[in-house]
Amino acid sequence: MREGKGKQGNKSRETRRRIIEAAGELFVEQGYGATRLQEIADRAGVAVQTIYFAFRNKPSLLKELVDVAIAGDDEPVPTMDRPWFRGVMAADTAEAALAALTAGTRETLERVAAINEMVHAAAATDPEIRELWPYRTDPRYAVIATAARSMTAKPGARPALQVEEASDIIYGVLSPELFLILTRDRAWPPVKWERWAYNTLRAQLLADSGS
Repeated sequence: MREGKGKQGNKSRETRRRIIEAAGELFVEQGYGATRLQEIADRAGVAVQTIYFAFRNKPSLLKELVDVAIAGDDEPVPTMDRPWFRGVMAADTAEAALAALTAGTRETLERVAAINEMVHAAAATDPEIRELWPYRTDPRYAVIATAARSMTAKPGARPALQVEEASDIIYGVLSPELFLILTRDRAWPPVKWERWAYNTLRAQLLADSGS
């Protein structure tokens, strides 16, 4: 009986994954408002009733899509508890922390940057979408500020660098918008973006970067 329940659970999880993947593709291709649940069901190979059963409605599906894109999986683990971010915090030097931060951010932005753009476009015209993320400030900034606070206290950080200044610089350089400009609009490979972002931030945040 337990084995049967386990197989059923795995099947349900795979179905949810296919639905989320199909929704992400269609929302980015067509826009959130223009995409019908039936189209998502057809691409995922499920009945539309399955989407209603698993996610209740279209806004809830979008919310889970964003959560999975940010995390990289469907485990309920916040960004700051993820291994890559713990590596940023545990790094011995500011340089190592910056390298870990830019690498981890690249992996995240490859999944979420286009989705982030789509969500902002949807929220501009749909109050129901805006209500899903009722933040006065971007939660991404809280993650970056935590990294900046740790980084500025490590050996190798630029002397007298203020946490708020470091946070603002990192927030701008590692933004989804700039990532899309360079990787999508200018066709940079993501690894090239990562090198550029690291070198740009190194010059701003680390001591003796010009030597």
